[in-house]
Amino acid sequence: MDDLDSIGTMMSGAVLAGTIEAERAPGRDGHTHEHGCLNCATPLTGPFCNACGQHAHVHRTLGAFFHDLAHGVFHVEGRTWRTLPLLAWRPGELTRRYIEGERVKFVSPMALFLFSVFLMFAVVSKMVPVTVMADPKAQDAMRSEADGSAANLARLKQQRAVMRTRHQPTTAIDAQIVEATQQTTFMQSMAKDGVIKGGAVTVSDDVPAWLREPIRHASANPDLLLYKLKSGAYKWSWALIPLSVPFLWLLFPFSRRFRLYDHTVFVTYSLSFMTLLVVAVALVSKAALSAAPIALFLIPPVHMYRQLKGAYSLSTAGALVRTLALLFAAVLALTLFAMAMVAVGVLD
Repeated sequence: MDDLDSIGTMMSGAVLAGTIEAERAPGRDGHTHEHGCLNCATPLTGPFCNACGQHAHVHRTLGAFFHDLAHGVFHVEGRTWRTLPLLAWRPGELTRRYIEGERVKFVSPMALFLFSVFLMFAVVSKMVPVTVMADPKAQDAMRSEADGSAANLARLKQQRAVMRTRHQPTTAIDAQIVEATQQTTFMQSMAKDGVIKGGAVTVSDDVPAWLREPIRHASANPDLLLYKLKSGAYKWSWALIPLSVPFLWLLFPFSRRFRLYDHTVFVTYSLSFMTLLVVAVALVSKAALSAAPIALFLIPPVHMYRQLKGAYSLSTAGALVRTLALLFAAVLALTLFAMAMVAVGVLD
């Protein structure tokens, strides 16, 4: 009797499994007709899962694939083309609307910042090549550094091989290997082709002690410093946000209406615009318009004024005063960032 019960249970399970599979299997129209979400198994009550948000029915057709592709592309483009015009012409409105909850319509501040920084470094690095001059003594020093970098790369690869034999995750060391490979390739190229000849630099005693040695070292090999600054600034560009937010907070001290979140959104959108402006100026300058760099001095103050006035609902006088203060704060934040990158780049 127990055997019959077992057989009956197995048959019931098979029938149930077949029913579920039939629900998940696509019909002749290529559409599935499931009653539970295929992503999280939540019972469906509408066209979308109320737990994870996935579409209720999966369309397994080639046409549906290209429809999803087009929807994804144009959906992102739609948000981009709604964000960029506001960022350029009405940055204060964009900042305020995003802070107040209009999120789906616009590209998020951090996503736009990361994209704009990547674009800026890609464009500038291609359009501003480094001039190389032969210097035998510097080449000898570079060969020594290249050998040391190659030895470090070999050590990292050997360490990764050991980790793989032990089935340990290698994500972190893989990233180190990629960076070490780039640095080794650069150093070997410079050792072969020559490096910029550095001159003697006298460092004033007024310069902080922790910065004197990096300056002397940088003067001996400025090309290597430029490389390290480029890679370091790209990786640490996000640090401009926490560096800038305190200065903006000081413009509205102890305000109950405007919080740190508001200032962070403001700063991130502002930095995104400035980096995109650098890209635009670099491209226009490439078209033989030598006056284009002037825009880097004229446009930022106007943009800051408009963003401050719109985002914080300021009067004309209040926006002007805060714009002047914000310009000073921006220069100070960039200076601190550059000093940190020089120190890290040289001492790394």
